[in-house]
Amino acid sequence: MSFQPSNPFNMADYFLDDRVREGLGDRIALRTGQETVTYAALQARANRFANALEAIGVHPEQRVLIGLPDVPDFPAVLFGALKVGAVGVMMNCYLSEDRIRDMYDYTRAKAAVVHAEHAEVFARAAKGARHAPRLLVLGTVQDDALIDNSALHYVNFTSHSDDPAVWLFSGGTTGRPKGVIQSHASFANSTECYARGVLGYGADDITLSVPKLYFGYATGSNLLFPLAAGASAVLFPERCTADELFAQIARHRPTILVNVPTMVNHMVSHPGAGDQDLSCLRLATSAGEALPPSLHQRWNELFGVELLDGLGTAEMWHIFISNRPGAVRPGTLGTAVPGFEVSLRDEDGHEAGPGDVGRMRVRGGSRANGYWQHPRESRRAFAGEWYISGDMMTRDEDGYFTYQGRADDLLKVSGKWFSPREAEECLLRHRDVKEAAVVGIATEDGLIIPEAFVVLAPDADPATARARIRSHVGERLESYKRPRRVRIMSDLPRTHLGKVDRGALKQGPADPGAAPGTLDPGDPAASGAS
Repeated sequence: MSFQPSNPFNMADYFLDDRVREGLGDRIALRTGQETVTYAALQARANRFANALEAIGVHPEQRVLIGLPDVPDFPAVLFGALKVGAVGVMMNCYLSEDRIRDMYDYTRAKAAVVHAEHAEVFARAAKGARHAPRLLVLGTVQDDALIDNSALHYVNFTSHSDDPAVWLFSGGTTGRPKGVIQSHASFANSTECYARGVLGYGADDITLSVPKLYFGYATGSNLLFPLAAGASAVLFPERCTADELFAQIARHRPTILVNVPTMVNHMVSHPGAGDQDLSCLRLATSAGEALPPSLHQRWNELFGVELLDGLGTAEMWHIFISNRPGAVRPGTLGTAVPGFEVSLRDEDGHEAGPGDVGRMRVRGGSRANGYWQHPRESRRAFAGEWYISGDMMTRDEDGYFTYQGRADDLLKVSGKWFSPREAEECLLRHRDVKEAAVVGIATEDGLIIPEAFVVLAPDADPATARARIRSHVGERLESYKRPRRVRIMSDLPRTHLGKVDRGALKQGPADPGAAPGTLDPGDPAASGAS
């Protein structure tokens, strides 16, 4: 099963305009705490943005930066840019001035749409940029008038299905994120294969997402997928905490929760978790990083909502390995989504056998065109129809995949390979541990040792926790898998997509209490790491 587009093909038609043509214009497309937006209203707003972008000189194939919080104008701007034939580049509106300036120069965007609340930092970034875009600032008299006075109708650009539509960004866990160029067809393909074929999105679904819309996982699951089905998505601009999420669930009663392991942990650890009513949910999904089996079990015991772990990458746009409703195996990512082929290869390039670790490669109709301005990395990652990933997996006899980590994350200690996930899962089973990450740190003599970075549970005693944790892993892990040092952290560093930034941990966190490489595991100075 795969999507076969006819040309011309513009994804603004597929996801939005077709719903209105089908007579669904009066259905609710977007829900917020203050309003509901129908499909017809969203289409009209997108048309206004298309006309406004064209009026300020945006042409087909030029980039448009979308630096907005999760409000209805976010999708309206995205669809407006697509209608023009431009390329949408979604970004976190809370980035620093330097990061915004880097985005300007890297994307060479013709325009950037931001809200007045964030306009000052975007304007400062433009002053030092080599390729400053035209800022369209929502919430100002001049630009609001430009948009509001634009025509309600727009004839969409006749894009080809292979034309660039949206830039996503690689995870950036080991370096600066790269722009991943995705086509119009990619988004429709994953919608047909995964959203319809696996999750069964329907017109009565209401979706709610933990990650924000600029993250491709949420762009799909909490915007494009529900719109393709005539369903509705909940948007809220506030920072997502467990308290906020529980409040949004109580207010909107969603049927699908788009989740990530970090928030799963926050939800099950919340003191009021047992009082929450999640009976409205028919399923929840998890992606973005590994979901530990112990955390999955806690979720099941507390909420009883089916939680489907899966894997997707920016290079393939969305999920291509997933557990299925009614066939979940905790600890695994599930099986290949119909329409995608996943292969695991050993160091010699041969297909890995059941249970053997192999490097993942995948092909299907959602493969990206490449990385922007990274030709060497593009040649290495995109070979013919295949995307060759740095993710390491095993697959069992039934076709279920289990994530083993990135190729750069696997550790060889005392001449033996192992995945840090095994040590992390052991750490997470200790009652004093809320979050944990294990990375390989080079010693002064060039050897690699596993080092653990731990966020303690709220009721843990920092003075004694380290000794208990070390005893716990010492009793359960083989000697070469045991973290040689345990650092107590107030929080783990995160990438722009919210994943644990292992590259930052390998470089060593700021720790004024000890010199790098000399800290003893039992030294109280380790608790100062941040």
